[in-house]
Amino acid sequence: MSLDRSEVENIAMLARLKIEEQDVPHYVDALSSILDLVDEMQAIDTQGVTPLANPLDSVQRLRADEVTEDNQREHFQSIAPATDAGLYLVPKVIE
Repeated sequence: MSLDRSEVENIAMLARLKIEEQDVPHYVDALSSILDLVDEMQAIDTQGVTPLANPLDSVQRLRADEVTEDNQREHFQSIAPATDAGLYLVPKVIE
C-alpha cells in the first residue's frame, strides 16, 4: 500500500504533528514501506503455526509464592486520613 503526500499530511494533522515541508517526502517513503511490510506479513500463510509467548520459547522464572514481609496494616491505616472496618475511605469521584 502506497501513501501519497496528502494522506501523510492528513495523518500528521490528525495526530497533531508538525512536519516540515521538506520532510514530507521522507515520511511518505517511510510510512509506505512500513505499510508494504505489513501487507507482506499478512500475505504469509500462518495456518497451523502455534503462537509463541516470546521469540525465545523460554519459560519465565517465577519466585516462590511466600510471605516475605510482616503485616503492617494497622500501621499504614493509623496514618491514613480515613478508614473503616479495615478499608481505606476515599472521596467519591464519580457521580
